[in-house]
Amino acid sequence: MLAVAAGLDVTAHHVNHHLRPSSTSEAEHAERIAVSIGVAFVVHHVEPGAGPNLEARARDARQHILPTGALTGHTADDQAETLLIRLLRGAGSTGLSAIEPGPTHPLLALRRSDTEAICADHGITPVADPSNTDPAFWRNRVRNELIPLLANIAGRDPVPVLHRTADLLRDDDQFLDRLAEALDPTDARAVANADPVIARRALRQWLAVDGYPPDLAAIERVLAVAKGDIVACEIAGGRRIARKGQRLRVEHE
Repeated sequence: MLAVAAGLDVTAHHVNHHLRPSSTSEAEHAERIAVSIGVAFVVHHVEPGAGPNLEARARDARQHILPTGALTGHTADDQAETLLIRLLRGAGSTGLSAIEPGPTHPLLALRRSDTEAICADHGITPVADPSNTDPAFWRNRVRNELIPLLANIAGRDPVPVLHRTADLLRDDDQFLDRLAEALDPTDARAVANADPVIARRALRQWLAVDGYPPDLAAIERVLAVAKGDIVACEIAGGRRIARKGQRLRVEHE
């Protein structure tokens, strides 16, 4: 609705994960909403594969099928929840930067209550996702239990504070990234002599696969190779990091 008001040529994309009996009726409801505001509608069908962390698998399937540059409805509340979830999982400053602001997240400065109010003002009843109350998912417990508890302890709404914290950490993270880009991660001597904060970051940038860097333990092993403490080490993805002639190189199984 906001995109239409901004004069954009809008197509609504709905992803049906087929995770519950009501999935098809929810897709139909979404289509009725799209039709009511005069926008094109496309439904995508995905079935997340078997394995742990259903929420992550569904998200990955959704991201792969949506067109590049698709705008999503994440709000400031989603940003706060994401920061807390990543904190609980032990993320560093990159993870705690949470959702990257930009054109694909146009509602990130709005509250969830704002989006609900806009729908109510225009007589639109949004789809209520029953999985949003399932305590099996971390995000639901963070949303329904942890954030209210934080508000009670602090005597204030924690969402703006958490949102601002993510912004500050993102600025710091991007500055450190620029410093790390100046370091050649294959130069063993340079990596060994660099500040460990910059060295680790340069190695993470070099060894990331699809945007996902190795874990801290793997990076520490690679640092040990750079320093000559060990000859080589194994990291995820069937890769072996070895040092030869003061250069680090990746060897595949």
